[in-house]
Amino acid sequence: MFTGIVEELGEIVGREDLADAARLVIRGPVVTADAGHGDSIAVNGVCLTVVEVSDGAFSTDVMGETLDRSSLGALRVGSRVNLERAAAVNSRLGGHIVQGHVDGTGHVISRTPSEHWEVVRIALPTALSRYVVHKGSITVDGVSLTVSDLGSDWFEVSLIPTTLGLTTLGTAEVGARVNLEVDVIAKYVERLMDSSGR
Repeated sequence: MFTGIVEELGEIVGREDLADAARLVIRGPVVTADAGHGDSIAVNGVCLTVVEVSDGAFSTDVMGETLDRSSLGALRVGSRVNLERAAAVNSRLGGHIVQGHVDGTGHVISRTPSEHWEVVRIALPTALSRYVVHKGSITVDGVSLTVSDLGSDWFEVSLIPTTLGLTTLGTAEVGARVNLEVDVIAKYVERLMDSSGR
């Protein structure tokens, strides 16, 4: 489990494409300080398993399905990524409950700067729209955010200077593909309310 509070901006320093997967090497001295084989680290909101740690970087294997269903497939050497270690049981829940299981992707539609923040509008896949509510939580590239406005096929988030400066969302251009994870509680409520019992 994660909280959506990004610990550091990492960098892809290696990528090996395999037949149906890829091995990424990611520099992240903060998240690797106490990481070991088998630990979970969220990379742009995708929960990945540490294979090896060396000199402030870790390697991880990414399945073809994950590469296809998230924005990780587009990562290249030099790409910056949001990194977060799995939450410890005794830590504060600074954001919201984040599983690191991407529900879909959207793309940045527009960016509207203000004096102290920036409003970013993101396309919302129709299949996910029922889980997103005004003032509710959503995870964008691993960042826990509050929905500040909402339409049928888009939502907006208002990014404070800390988020703009310390995550990839500060430089995500219009058209950039982003990973989305909706609030897991909404999905459980829907399942419980489903009278068909599927």
